[in-house]
Amino acid sequence: MSTDQNPDALGHARQLRRNLTFPERLLWSRLRDRRLSGQKFVRQAPIGPFIVDFLCRQHSLVIELDGASHDNRGRRDMARQRQLEASGFRVIRFSNDDVLREMDTVLEAILKAVDGATA
Repeated sequence: MSTDQNPDALGHARQLRRNLTFPERLLWSRLRDRRLSGQKFVRQAPIGPFIVDFLCRQHSLVIELDGASHDNRGRRDMARQRQLEASGFRVIRFSNDDVLREMDTVLEAILKAVDGATA
């Protein structure tokens, strides 16, 4: 799966960037402009048929935030995660509550994932 941008996905991603959820905005404020360990992250990034919440291309690291989950949504998320992982991306997931209540723990987990990619 490629991070090449097709026009339809790119337009949809732009729309999503304008409508971030509050937890996405909070996490983005900590990831943007290489604020986390100098790593470049992008938000609402197209990868193949998917648009992921956050992506560090250098380390093929996808970060997904999960809101209130329903069984069907959870199954779709896991199928999507398997496809991304089969294409060489590492996916880490956090709940919106994690971001709202435990931001430092979330950032530490992201740093560990980045460090694991460079080891």
